[in-house]
Amino acid sequence: MGGEVIRKILLKGGPIVAMLFLIIYLAFATPHFFAMSNFLNITRQSSINAILAIGQTMVIIGAGIDLSVGAVLALSASMSAVAVSYWGLNMAVGIILGLGTGALTGFITGVVITKGRIPDFVASLAMMTTARGLALILTQGLPVPSHFTALKLVGYLPAGLIWLGSGDILGVPVPALITVVITILGWMIMTRTTLGRAIYAVGGNREAARISGISFVRTKIITYTIMGLLAGVAGIVLTGRLNSANALMAEGAELQSIAAVVIGGTNLFGGEGGVIGSLIGAFTMGILGNGLNLLNVSAFWQRVILGLIIIGVVVFDQWRRRRFAV
Repeated sequence: MGGEVIRKILLKGGPIVAMLFLIIYLAFATPHFFAMSNFLNITRQSSINAILAIGQTMVIIGAGIDLSVGAVLALSASMSAVAVSYWGLNMAVGIILGLGTGALTGFITGVVITKGRIPDFVASLAMMTTARGLALILTQGLPVPSHFTALKLVGYLPAGLIWLGSGDILGVPVPALITVVITILGWMIMTRTTLGRAIYAVGGNREAARISGISFVRTKIITYTIMGLLAGVAGIVLTGRLNSANALMAEGAELQSIAAVVIGGTNLFGGEGGVIGSLIGAFTMGILGNGLNLLNVSAFWQRVILGLIIIGVVVFDQWRRRRFAV
């Protein structure tokens, strides 16, 4: 019975057990960790990565990978900020433009992968470079609206947009609430819809999915479009949090989102995983980063530690899959 319990924990509960161990360790290691203000800070800081990780989970379960999410985030954020503060458009229109930009880039990536028969890695890498370049052109390489305002070219960002990234409702950060809503929607898509079953099928066995009548092309394009849309959401939230947008924001966000997905237990080769695990993975990374800051570990060493943890998690994931024939 004991061995069966351990087996189930290793198969299903690994991510949350790891997060609980980390919380317990930090609770003893630093007295400031268990403050409510610190937990709220962690939820606010982890929200961007969590939103990206949910989209990345869908892509990876479908046996793909999206390296462009950080660049698409920056392009969407820049589009919204420029539209509102430079072109003088309504805030709602600016947000729609930002979300539309993200969805369009994801759609194009999906089309290139499926119609052009280009590997996911190469297509998303090309989109990453393209999106950064477009963001630099759009913003003229300057933060928006900060430098534009200083040059008296534009106004400030509207309070509503800033509230999306920095506000709260009854003490709960708005980004955390947005993350909860997106997680619920992502979970419903993956577990309660035909699209979710198609993504699992395409990622698990593409040929079997084809024989079953599942369209590989349609599934891939929709998945990448959702990923782009979520990158747009993350970009708008981050713009509100920083009160600014620029073309170089969120560099490395693609690796952060992939790391959250891996820590959350999703199979990097597709077909297995879930958005709840990735949400836990994103918050585990947020807790780890927060704990290392409280322990005064330098930012340079934090990168080393995060890299080692990712390697350790991947090695452990492969071991448990072989050991228990997942």
